[in-house]
Amino acid sequence: QSQLLESGGGSVQPGGSLRLSCAANGFSFHSYAVGWFRQAPGKERERVACISSRGGTTYYSDSVKGRFTISRDDAKNTVYLQLNNLLSEDTSIYYCLADTTCSGSGIYWGQGTRVTVSS
Repeated sequence: QSQLLESGGGSVQPGGSLRLSCAANGFSFHSYAVGWFRQAPGKERERVACISSRGGTTYYSDSVKGRFTISRDDAKNTVYLQLNNLLSEDTSIYYCLADTTCSGSGIYWGQGTRVTVSS
């Protein structure tokens, strides 16, 4: 069964850091772009970062640029999202998805991992 599984969410204080992981199995992960979205209650879903297949291109939303870093380790079938200098407005459920390009709507989706930033 093809699937994505996120992990690494949690509760941190403003200014703190977390590293989210998106692990894949059941499909040729290295051939896919992988992105991270987030959605907070009552808010629209926001694409925050994406990395192309082979990692040559990355994308960040303006709201996270300079604070979040996306990377991939195809040997481990895993994409990471490093979250630094977290703000309260980063509180959300973070989802990863895989598609042929970063502009895709997602062929594979994970179940999400919750990030809470609060003092």
